[in-house]
Formats: sequence, C-alpha cells, structure tokens
Amino acid sequence: MKLSTKGRYGVKAMFELALTFGEGPIALNSIAEKQNISVHYLEQLFASLRKAGLVKSIRGAQGGYMLSKKPEEITVGDIIRTLEGPVAPSECVIEDEKTECYKADYCVTRTIWERIRDSINEVVDNITLQDMINDYKKINKDAYMYYI
Repeated sequence: MKLSTKGRYGVKAMFELALTFGEGPIALNSIAEKQNISVHYLEQLFASLRKAGLVKSIRGAQGGYMLSKKPEEITVGDIIRTLEGPVAPSECVIEDEKTECYKADYCVTRTIWERIRDSINEVVDNITLQDMINDYKKINKDAYMYYI
C-alpha cells in the first residue's frame, strides 16, 4: 500500500504551517519553495484541507494559509483521510461503508485486511503535527552553529 502525492505532499505542507503556527498566514509560494511542490498542486490540496476545516485562508497582500487548530489537535490521519479518503488495504474493510461480499462471514483474508487497516489507523491517528515539530527539533538540534 502506498500513499499518493496528495497525502504525502499534504502532510509536508501542513507541517510547514505547523512550524509557523501563531505567526500569521503563510503564502503557498513559501511552502512550495521549502517543500519543492508546485504551487498549483498545493492550491488543489489546500482547497480540500480548507473545506475539511484543517486550514483557513486569509486574503490580501499579507495573506496566505494558517492552521485552523493548534498543531497538537491535528493528526496525520486527519490530513491523510481528507486528501486520500479512508485508509483501508481492501474495499471490503473500508470503515463506515457496507460491503456486499457474500464471503464476508467466513473470509479468512478479511480479518487480515481489518488488522492492517486498524494498525495503520492507530499509527496515523496518534501522530500530531506537534509530534512532527518535536521530532524535527530533535533531528535538527545541532543544525545551528553560532560563531562570534
């Protein structure tokens, strides 16, 4: 199972917004440059993220996008589901959808797909944007060298 660029780029873009949370809106050009993503593609992603209530847009010369909630309140799962849809390795185990499978009651592989789905959901629903910021700070703690 592989995420599309929607999910991967969406998480990267939301991380950029999280890094500057509380500092005002960030232009898509800035995010595009830092993450090497096309502005046009980001516009498409942010339309979905805004509709889902994860970001808000500010118009004007100093406008851009900002998180609509604190970084600790937005999970990777929120972002991925908004951009990719339900996380499931097979159509027969998509949550909140009834599947017409005549083998569902005795299908041995269905339990495997459910366990995979549940494991993925457990991971992505327990990683917040704040967790990503914390990891970023740990990784880059020695990146800044000051010389006098």
